Amino acid sequence: MKRIILLLVSGSIFGVWLMLCNLNSNVDAQLISSTQYYNNRFHNALATEPNSFTKSLKILWRFVTEKRENTVPEHALPIQHVTAEQLIGLDNSALHIIKLGHSSLLLKVYGEYWLIDPVFSNRASPFQFIGPKRFQPTPIHLDDLPPIDRVLISHNHYDHLDKATIKALSKKATSFYVPLGVEGDLKRFGVASNNIHSFDWWQTANLESSTITFTPTQHFSGRGLNDSNTTLWGSWVIKAQDKALFFSGDSGYFSGFKTIGERFGPFDLTFIETGAYDKDWHDIHMTPEESVQAHIDLQGKIMIPIHNGTFDLAFHSWTDPLERVTLAADANQITLTLPIIGEVLTLHNSTLPNATWWKIE
Repeated sequence: MKRIILLLVSGSIFGVWLMLCNLNSNVDAQLISSTQYYNNRFHNALATEPNSFTKSLKILWRFVTEKRENTVPEHALPIQHVTAEQLIGLDNSALHIIKLGHSSLLLKVYGEYWLIDPVFSNRASPFQFIGPKRFQPTPIHLDDLPPIDRVLISHNHYDHLDKATIKALSKKATSFYVPLGVEGDLKRFGVASNNIHSFDWWQTANLESSTITFTPTQHFSGRGLNDSNTTLWGSWVIKAQDKALFFSGDSGYFSGFKTIGERFGPFDLTFIETGAYDKDWHDIHMTPEESVQAHIDLQGKIMIPIHNGTFDLAFHSWTDPLERVTLAADANQITLTLPIIGEVLTLHNSTLPNATWWKIE
């Protein structure tokens, strides 16, 4: 009996291990050419603390043993639901932004529909029965979106690259713009090869009425057990007519923000990661105070904090990023706007959303 139990347990462990290995990114290393890529891995410009099994166990132990408070909302959060008719009715001569939750954005860029890091699934996880769960639904259902012209991805973590979302968008979106190496997973998710455009850092594409440039961040990548840093990560610079936008993706604070600001700034609007920070991974996720400094380095005019208010991904309370970034912005005389999920922000309007919606009881 003991032998049978041992076989069953070992078989279960092997099954879990095999399942996790199957999550590894599908990368053809022979097709990758980048100065950031060597020894079959991408690297930050400055070395960061490597991920290790010991470090992962330490963080897991903290999640098990530490008391965490207010990590999820106790009340329903405000939301403005969006319809396809409403999107179609938005002025094609302007640039409109809608937060979908976390880092996911829907843009109407002078008549074109763009998605950035779209995650529509209920959990930021490879499995929909476990993992960080959404605090609230997206303001529009994926099936109700109009045809999408462009999808931009910053990196392949589950809260930024969602398999179910990409599979649905493979039939709805025309063009996908991804970091080097991520094209393999998109193909596996059903996106046609000729619809995928891969980018190295500082690479620019001239589109019909805009340009996009993939720029550096200080972060990492990985979806499975042993595929860490086999795909690239980064941020996006968007120039559309007379407007300039910056989307940070995920990053620790680093000198690269100043370089990007010098090369492409000033920016009319910056979307800056502000959330999921911690002392154990400080080099790859900024504190809110550093997020404000990144906005300053980028020569930003208006800042929207992203990467918060949707998933429980760290040890801090869910409101901590919003409270701290508000104080830091005030201290530095930064124009900050915090639209609620689904609220339409039109860039040329003089009135910006300023409600402290996370305090609403």
